[in-house]
Amino acid sequence: MPSALVLLTVHPNRLEAELHLPLVELETAFGHPLADSPQTVVPRYGAALRQYLTRHVRVQSPDGRTWAVRPGALRVQHQQTELNGPYEELLATLQLAPPPGADVRHFVLHDDAVIHQVVTHKILVAVRQDWATGRVHDDAPPAQVGVIELNVVDNVIPPLVVNMAAGSSWTGFTALVRLGTRHIADGTDHLLFLLALLLPAPLVVAGQRWGGFGGARYSVRRLLLLVTAFTAGHSLTLVLGTLGWVRLPSQPVETLIAASILVAAAHAVRPLFPGREPWVAAGFGLVHGLAFAGTLAALQLEGGPLAWSLLGFNVGIELMQLLVVGLTVPWLLLLARTPHYWWVRISGAALAGLAAAAWLTERLSGHPNVLTRALVRADPYAPWLLAGLAVVALLLYVRRTRPAPKSS
Repeated sequence: MPSALVLLTVHPNRLEAELHLPLVELETAFGHPLADSPQTVVPRYGAALRQYLTRHVRVQSPDGRTWAVRPGALRVQHQQTELNGPYEELLATLQLAPPPGADVRHFVLHDDAVIHQVVTHKILVAVRQDWATGRVHDDAPPAQVGVIELNVVDNVIPPLVVNMAAGSSWTGFTALVRLGTRHIADGTDHLLFLLALLLPAPLVVAGQRWGGFGGARYSVRRLLLLVTAFTAGHSLTLVLGTLGWVRLPSQPVETLIAASILVAAAHAVRPLFPGREPWVAAGFGLVHGLAFAGTLAALQLEGGPLAWSLLGFNVGIELMQLLVVGLTVPWLLLLARTPHYWWVRISGAALAGLAAAAWLTERLSGHPNVLTRALVRADPYAPWLLAGLAVVALLLYVRRTRPAPKSS
């Protein structure tokens, strides 16, 4: 039979425990039929289950003082493993608050919610999130801290003594810097919007079309304005969204991000808002920042960790963004000096527009398509595309500047 699982989220002054209890074993201990009608478990037995869990889950400090245990949300979900096959489990959230002065990282966990009747039952206890030790990424497997099971020799259920390693604000901060860099590195749509805006930045406007290279000072100034405006926009909504002051559902936010790439790609082909690019970058940056905020808000941080995380996550985003811009812009500036830049600009805009259209279709319909699946597979090859751009830029620039052979 599947084991129960207790996943801990560590906050500065409390713990949140998520209990995963297989219904087939819980009903034996609880004394009511649960497994046959999973959809009725919470409506029918929700209040009784909360009382049951508070009786069978206790937490104490090492000095014997009792923690407050407050039950929260309950829901039933379908689960399946290779070993146990499909089954239903109850997910129960408990808020665990230590007494004044007690260390939230050192405690004794008593949990006999099922074992007191099902003696073969085991409870795996693991830490899912712990900001102070840098455990903040969803992809990281929970860190197991122990197992609660029946001691068959003494016929007792010994509690689990948990003594988590001390963390630090610096560890939490650097973990969020890494999370920010990873988020923007994986966020192809965010980078594609910025790069599409940068494509025409070295060029001057000639009527209704893009003209030639505007010079190094002109180009660098425009590039800096664009990057700074985009940063200001997404930094503002990152803070507001994380604090919960501005909130939008993820589906319209992601759809607007795809639309922003489409607009930037069209502008790279022909100037739609010449001279107003920084304002457009800042405006769409507000939308991109809401997507960034969703990742940080999901961590449910509070107080000091939240402040450090906002700073660290934003620093990580900017570092990765500056790295990509720094590795791309020099080659764009070289190419802009050559007559071949038209092909680079149009090709880049076409690829960005195609990707944006694919994402827009997927996010409006809710279903992936051939192009979005291809984009996922193409992600690992992005560094090779950048290397190819560098080689092409150098070859064309050298060819342009090479002196013509003297005639005999």
